[in-house]
Amino acid sequence: MHPAILVLLQVLIVIGLSRLMGLACRAIKQPLVIGEIIAGIMLGPSLLGLIAPDAMAALFPAETLSYLNVLSEIGLIFFMFLIGLELNPKYLSGQIETAVLVSHVSIIVPFSLGISSALILYPIVSNDSVSFTAFALFLGSALSITAFPVLARIITENNLQGTRLGTLALTCAAVDDVTAWCLLALAIAVTRTNSISGAFPTIMASILYITLMATGGRWLLQKLSIHYKRRGRLTQWVLAWIYMGVVASALITELIGIHLIFGAFLVGAVMPKDPGLIREIAEKTEDFVLIFLLPIFFAYSGLRTEIGLLNRPELWLLCGLVIVVAITGKYVGTYVAARVSGINKREASALGWLMNTRGLTELIVLNIGLSFGVISPLLFTMLVIMALVTTFMTSPLLERTYPKELIKLDLIQPEPQAISPQPINPSYRVLVPVANPNTQKGLLQLALAIAGKPPAVVHPLSLVELEEDYLFQSTPDEANRLISEQQKRLEELIESLEPPELRQGVYPIIRIAHDVAKETGEIALADQANLILVGWHRPAFSDNRLGGRVGKILNTSPADVAVFVNKEQPQLQSLLVAYASNIHDDLGLTLALRMLFNDPNRQLKILVILSEPGEELSYELRNTIDSLPTPIQARVQLVRAEETYPIQAVIEASRTVDLTIVGTSRTWGIERQTLGRYTDQLAQDCHSSLLITRSYSQVTSHITSLLQQPINT
Repeated sequence: MHPAILVLLQVLIVIGLSRLMGLACRAIKQPLVIGEIIAGIMLGPSLLGLIAPDAMAALFPAETLSYLNVLSEIGLIFFMFLIGLELNPKYLSGQIETAVLVSHVSIIVPFSLGISSALILYPIVSNDSVSFTAFALFLGSALSITAFPVLARIITENNLQGTRLGTLALTCAAVDDVTAWCLLALAIAVTRTNSISGAFPTIMASILYITLMATGGRWLLQKLSIHYKRRGRLTQWVLAWIYMGVVASALITELIGIHLIFGAFLVGAVMPKDPGLIREIAEKTEDFVLIFLLPIFFAYSGLRTEIGLLNRPELWLLCGLVIVVAITGKYVGTYVAARVSGINKREASALGWLMNTRGLTELIVLNIGLSFGVISPLLFTMLVIMALVTTFMTSPLLERTYPKELIKLDLIQPEPQAISPQPINPSYRVLVPVANPNTQKGLLQLALAIAGKPPAVVHPLSLVELEEDYLFQSTPDEANRLISEQQKRLEELIESLEPPELRQGVYPIIRIAHDVAKETGEIALADQANLILVGWHRPAFSDNRLGGRVGKILNTSPADVAVFVNKEQPQLQSLLVAYASNIHDDLGLTLALRMLFNDPNRQLKILVILSEPGEELSYELRNTIDSLPTPIQARVQLVRAEETYPIQAVIEASRTVDLTIVGTSRTWGIERQTLGRYTDQLAQDCHSSLLITRSYSQVTSHITSLLQQPINT
């Protein structure tokens, strides 16, 4: 097979498997990078080579590995450029004294432990062709580095970007990043010359080039920023010059004697941090790099990872030692320095787990070490396992150490969602997920109709979904910008609601989320919401209105849920409740009664399905109606219908009303099918707007508080 065809086939498999494993890791709230590293390992001798060695040899023959290596090097160059773009000097503007102390102690301790471990590991996993100095420097660098990109995404994912902990962690990681790359450059220089004294010219040349880039390079790129502001956009011509600068700088640092990646990182780091310019460069660059080139780097790393080399118990013990030293050095160093700086125990512990993240940055260091021969394949495998373990453990340990309910208490400034003080004891809470504020005014109007006047509260919930870890949008600054934009759109929506006096009870909630349905349920539970009101949504690959995210909310949310199918009715004055004596219809009835209490002009028709002529009304229905005040009862009409064609009866009755309310039951053709999906015949055929209700708890009452209030007549 022609090498080009074989490489394209390899790339096809690599990208597909990386995406699948990335999705699997996102499902268990782990960074995408873990899934992509695992995908690379699966394609190498650790799995594919173990179960199908002939298939691996045919798919990844030795003669094509050089092509993968070239593609992965190009991917690394531009990925390091993106990392440099994200390294904003503003991260160094706050708590700098504390950050410098914490970050450097968090490097010195694991670096020292790494050099000490080298005394044990060097005789076992290295040889005389590698000097002990180079070996110890590389091992210390590998154990002391923190993955700034992964840490920044974890901070965003946990909505920590506006907290003291989040800002301190970003500052520490930024300082750590710069120091760690300098240590790695030193290790590379020593490796290439085999002595510290021999590396002196390389070190001096590196310092000279960094100074040149920080002065002349920054000045030249500043002209680019001025040009961008004048044009208002980034042209292909200018972007071509930027890419040429990245490649040229990478070549210069390679000629100096360190590595290609440092030159690319420098260009990104000295780039003027104009938000629009950085955003446009990142958005134009990252898709191809992250989707196409970076998975090739993971695959190439996986092909070099041989877990089978750990074939003796003592080698697994050494691997465990490496993991323990890495975790202990980073966590203890960070924790002690943070406590000395006056940070409380919980925040110091959370900071320790954040700084313990290694991820992709660690893999870059390891591949450089393996390429230079300073790290053996056996040690490379041990350190890859260490990178996976330390990255995997960060999110669960952070959540356990610093749970979400504490995040609000740690905000440096008021949350964007807190427009004004909320009532201390709201009588009723409605949580309304709003995907697009421009199209969901009707949904919020219905929420106000159900909730009524303050102290009842309506929470429009806007979850800014970040589907990828690496995307520029998932950086803390960019996430804050997206939140601010969504805040503005929600405020405009709230100002359009009628009547104006009801707006006082509307308090939006905006935050970052990766799993919208799951996060909605968690927020409803924490907020003690009485009802989740969600608009219908047609999934991309299905016609079922109750599938996708809406179906997930219906199935999993720990609260009563109502789904609104808006047929653009001009008002919600005449209501129809289809009632067949089940808990879901009971919920629909109580919501309709809330709407009657809140507007003296509304009328309610209850369509009661009877199994046989002359059947009595159910106890629950009679008891509910009897408990109503007389003015409310006067606006309720009972209509009896036989069970023969209940769905058709509802569809026909919906012609004369503004809103039809039904429960999720078989009677109305809205029942849970396989895989938790619901059929939705009524949602498609109903003539009026439709509200579908699903009861979570039979003991929840939606009208108790209203029965104790004076009635508007």
